[in-house]
Amino acid sequence: MLAIAARAIEQRLNADTSDYGGQERPCPCGATARYVDRRKKRFITTVGELLLVRAYYHCAACGRGVCPRDQALGMEEQSLSPAVLRMIGTVGALVSFEQGSELLRELAGVSVDAKRVERHAEALGAEMAADEAHHVQVATDGEVADTLYLGMDGTGVPMRTNELVGRAGKQPDGTAKTREVKLCAIWSAAGRDASGMAVRDPGSVSYNAAIESVATSDTGSRLSPFAKRVGREALRRGFERARRRVVLGDGAPWIWKLSEEMFLGAIQIVDRFHVKQHLSEVAKAIYGTPSELGQQWARERHAELDAGHIDAIQQALTAHVKQVPEARRCHDYLETNRQRMRYPEFHAQGLCTSSGVLEAGCRVAIGQRLKQSGMHWSEHGANAIIALRCTKLSGRFEDFWERRAERHHGVA
Repeated sequence: MLAIAARAIEQRLNADTSDYGGQERPCPCGATARYVDRRKKRFITTVGELLLVRAYYHCAACGRGVCPRDQALGMEEQSLSPAVLRMIGTVGALVSFEQGSELLRELAGVSVDAKRVERHAEALGAEMAADEAHHVQVATDGEVADTLYLGMDGTGVPMRTNELVGRAGKQPDGTAKTREVKLCAIWSAAGRDASGMAVRDPGSVSYNAAIESVATSDTGSRLSPFAKRVGREALRRGFERARRRVVLGDGAPWIWKLSEEMFLGAIQIVDRFHVKQHLSEVAKAIYGTPSELGQQWARERHAELDAGHIDAIQQALTAHVKQVPEARRCHDYLETNRQRMRYPEFHAQGLCTSSGVLEAGCRVAIGQRLKQSGMHWSEHGANAIIALRCTKLSGRFEDFWERRAERHHGVA
């Protein structure tokens, strides 16, 4: 049936010679392109391959060849229909290029090899990244939740060797194997679980991420690339217009610096789960692992943290700061972030104190797609697929294709 449909579409288009517009037509370069002949080209569509015969014009001034029909069908300078490109965008966002090629063949009967899936998925991702940077649809008042949370974090992505030349890292020899993706997520949490704790509202989370700098010079007036990204996402979600604005993070200084630069007055909260992780690591450093004493020590510190007894935790750490570097670092960490750890007060206000959404974002938006076994990325390729995936997961995939359709007219 698909083959019959393909032949019918092919015959219909080839019988229509209205794409011939005379011996001359304007060229985008400003000169005149002249008609040469009608030329054949094979295109892959959702109904199969089509062999189309199109009017071909050539511009002697710039050397460019143009087929008006290709432009009208949204297939200029490529051999895939817009619908097939959309399929590639979907599989490229969700699975590896090899798996994407297999899914296209098994589920849609469309044969596109893995390298071609990679090339077009990355091109689409780059297009989505450019679209995200230039198109910001501001949230309406009715779309802004009473309380909005903005979380920021970083996660490493394995890179190709040539992408890491001269970069310091955490390997024993001081070299790097990864580059850090900076991710921000915005969500609401009006719901409550059985214990009365705030939980993320379904469908409320949006992601935005890239491998890019977060650093802004102390004297510089321009925001860093990542700060601009966070600002765009905040504008889309109406973060500044929420009655309560909360910035959640793992305690990294760059998070609070960016928060103070961009969201003055927002409530700052250190993720409670991260603090407990730090305390558990200290317990292992003091007592070794496995150790029942260490586990008991960690449980006591966790309970003190939940109760807001930071002084009690600091007292327990002080006994070990001279002998155990992890204890000293944790002591300093708690002291620096003390005001961001007022968990009983935050809970009384009905606020989230754990950035599980952000942890899941690093894993779901980045890790599941870009950190699979054997994967090594270029910066361009990683950022393209990150943009593709964030667009898909944040519910902006349809909006992108609607804007793209305004520039391209496609067939199935």
